[in-house]
Amino acid sequence: MKPLFIALSCFLALGAFSSAEGGEFRLVSPEWHDGGTVPQENVFNGSGCGGTNISPELHWSGAPAGTKSFAITMVDPDAPAPGGWWHWVVWNISETVSGLPAGAGNKGSRALPIGSVQCKNDYGELGYGGPCPPQGTTHRYLLRIYALRIPKLSPASDKDSAKVARLIEEHSIGVAQLTVKFGR
Repeated sequence: MKPLFIALSCFLALGAFSSAEGGEFRLVSPEWHDGGTVPQENVFNGSGCGGTNISPELHWSGAPAGTKSFAITMVDPDAPAPGGWWHWVVWNISETVSGLPAGAGNKGSRALPIGSVQCKNDYGELGYGGPCPPQGTTHRYLLRIYALRIPKLSPASDKDSAKVARLIEEHSIGVAQLTVKFGR
């Protein structure tokens, strides 16, 4: 039994090491699971939705070599708006950062890394705006972390979120994604 346990422990340790040393670029969250449902604490508080509107805790690893900064986007591709509905866009996250605490994207939060910038979401509010699809529908939400080849993007925080997201994609050298859903 002991040799099997030791072998399994070594295997798991090597797997963790290889993913942290440039393996697969991954995005994880304690609350959000790929294919899962958005918890009520992350749902928008308005437009008929009664969530707490707290941005989720996020962690990432395995960024590609040459990463100079990170950016995060969250879009609802099922929204009846051209290009989807943008819930969150944040950029200029230092390459030394590997996660954000819950609430970091909320308006007035001081938990974003120094130098990070957010723009208004499609609700017209600065920072994170949680899911709130039309009554009787379930939508998908694509939460992405981008590894960027440049240390800073220069759009102003009043720039349209879809335009900033396109700029982020232009400078991306890698992306990791969680797809979650929410309906009401």
